Amino acid sequence: MNILILGSGGREHSLAWAVAQNPKCDRLIVAPGNAGIAKIADCVSLDIVDGVAVLEFVLKNAIDFVIIGPEAPLAAGVADVLRAADVLCFGPSQAAAKLEASKFFTKSICDAVGAPTAGYGHFTNLQSAKDYVYKMGAPIVVKADGLAAGKGVIVAMTLQAALEALENMFGGEFGSAGTEVVIEEFMDGEEASYFILCDGTDVLAIGTAQDHKRAGDGDTGPNTGGMGAYSPAAVLSDAVAEKAMTEIIKPTMAEMARRGTPYQGVLYAGLMIKDGVPRLVEYNARFGDPECQVLMMRLGAQALDLLIACAEERLSHVKVNWAEDHALTVVMAANGYPGTYTDGSVIGGLDALPTTSSNMCFHAGTAQSDAGITAQGGRVLNITARASNLAEARAQAYGMVDKIDWPEGFCRQDIGWRAL
Repeated sequence: MNILILGSGGREHSLAWAVAQNPKCDRLIVAPGNAGIAKIADCVSLDIVDGVAVLEFVLKNAIDFVIIGPEAPLAAGVADVLRAADVLCFGPSQAAAKLEASKFFTKSICDAVGAPTAGYGHFTNLQSAKDYVYKMGAPIVVKADGLAAGKGVIVAMTLQAALEALENMFGGEFGSAGTEVVIEEFMDGEEASYFILCDGTDVLAIGTAQDHKRAGDGDTGPNTGGMGAYSPAAVLSDAVAEKAMTEIIKPTMAEMARRGTPYQGVLYAGLMIKDGVPRLVEYNARFGDPECQVLMMRLGAQALDLLIACAEERLSHVKVNWAEDHALTVVMAANGYPGTYTDGSVIGGLDALPTTSSNMCFHAGTAQSDAGITAQGGRVLNITARASNLAEARAQAYGMVDKIDWPEGFCRQDIGWRAL
């Protein structure tokens, strides 16, 4: 098969790494890719949110299967354009991707099916949102309704922080994503991620993970897109996962089908778990980043078979083959992230890192220059390892971090601390 992956981050590097191992993959193209992806696939320049441009490329290059990595092409309806042309595609339709593209839409689905989630209010103007915050008090969670690259969620521990978040959102900090906001009750507990393939009819769980959103050790500092992750997530036991599947995921999928927008792709359910009871935090319509990296490290070549089965609507005929293993990834980010940072610094030591089925450095934001591989973005590298237990995977990952020469970057030193 000729396979095209859309995206340029660590998620797409790990997807490409897993897909390339499968003998079904004859040629692998990633658009636009990055310096790390270029070592295992052909990288091409392509406007991945332009469905017509993507389709033209697919037809011209005899692509058999398209995997859509990030949320922006999904929200733009790229999957719809491809499916209308009978191109095999992994990723939900534009209508189904509203489960990620609109926090309020997801809340309305939860209301319709009685799925356990946080109490909330939905607002389109600043004053009414402020009135609600004054009424509810802190801690409270303020969310931009639309897509904000993982940064539109403020967990406000004080009233002042919540009011400032509202001022910023309605003031345009997140563009059109913040013209509407959802304000939620603060849920305490432990957060974990549950990944499920859905083909419009059937569902197949393909793994659990836990990521670390805060920039600093001990879960301190500002929220980020994720500073590390590990899989499996101990807090998401078989019993908790079954409860989430029965009370949250399956009712959501049934409601989406009932509305005429069946969901086809990977559903990422962010769950808050307390005393063995899961509640929905949010849905994402694609693999998490950096959770995808640890899932792909554990799944390996079979990932492609599972994605094809999902796209061909035959999930009922496949199963996941899990090893008794653990994977952990450490994100290296540019100094200043998630605030102001500088692109272009040279990263040394990458050639000395192992590239095996148990140790990989996935590139999240890099470019090749005359000086070498340079940082391009906030989150830059995902140092990922797999082992028979989490402690060993963590030791391997941080051992790789120590070999990287990048004074302009930083990472958390405690990834996996909750489980360990």
